[in-house]
Amino acid sequence: MQNEKNTLSGEHNFFKLRETNNFTAFSCLQNSLIDMPKVKSEKRNRLHHEVQKQGILFNKEFGQHILKNPLVITSMLEKAAIRPTDVILEIGPGTGNMTIRMLERCKKVIACEIDTRLAAELQKRVQATPMQYKLQILIGDFLKADLPFFDLCIANIPYQISSPLIFKLLLHRPLFRCAVLMFQREFAQRLVAKPGEKLYCRLSVNTQLLARVDMLMKVGKNNFKPPPKVESNVVRLEPKNPPPPVNFTEWDGLTRVAFLRKNKTLAAAFKINSVLEMLEKNYKLHLSLRNKPIEGNFNMQAKVINILEKVNMANTRARSMDLDDFMRLLLAFNSEGIHFN
Repeated sequence: MQNEKNTLSGEHNFFKLRETNNFTAFSCLQNSLIDMPKVKSEKRNRLHHEVQKQGILFNKEFGQHILKNPLVITSMLEKAAIRPTDVILEIGPGTGNMTIRMLERCKKVIACEIDTRLAAELQKRVQATPMQYKLQILIGDFLKADLPFFDLCIANIPYQISSPLIFKLLLHRPLFRCAVLMFQREFAQRLVAKPGEKLYCRLSVNTQLLARVDMLMKVGKNNFKPPPKVESNVVRLEPKNPPPPVNFTEWDGLTRVAFLRKNKTLAAAFKINSVLEMLEKNYKLHLSLRNKPIEGNFNMQAKVINILEKVNMANTRARSMDLDDFMRLLLAFNSEGIHFN
């Protein structure tokens, strides 16, 4: 009997020791897990459904939002009135949804793409088809490229280069027939804004000097993949032919000064020290090139205000001036030897 008690006592101590060891081991394991660094979850970029299998990531820095709605593409092409003999310039073709449709209707498409991956995918789409001989791909930054001749420009453009892109197109020679372009909605509204409207600005004046601008249609963000954060509009630009007889650099310099404070009078805008210093420097250079002396008691501010009063614009605000007003003001300054370039 005594032997059985000893045996039971030994077994009890054995299981108690094993439980203690297991608990100690579990505690060590738990502590080691707590001390392990956390693995950060990777952020996934949004992928376009058509190219997800190929592993192409859209680059937000390039403003890549692919237009996926075929009805919007068809409408843009119809508004451009493509002819079978046309050469079309496309900026940012992406995966080629619009490019393929244009190749079916025109003589040639020149596609300017900064992303070499998408350029390669576009090339693959037309490879071994009759379209491959009608497609020319220019790889690089559109704003730095030398543009060839083209009849039309149709594009869903990267929104961050909208303003410089417009003026690169409109100052291109020879003139093209028209451009049908997708812009951010507010930017498009600025393009067509009229004097006195809230969105009327320097962009409105400069664009309308060089081209006739028409708003064509609204395009919701869900028509793109991935969808942008803003709504879009399609705009038609038709360059004025012949171009207006004005030095655009001079014109741009004048509107830049006038719209520094578009809600203030022109007299207030032209009294800014940096503006007066720029105009005085240009005026003295103008006189020196013609071997003319500077007037005695010369004062640039007084001269500028005198010119504004002569054309009755000292109290005029830039937000209410139309193209004719700016043209008359530029002529008044130039006739007095004051230039803005």
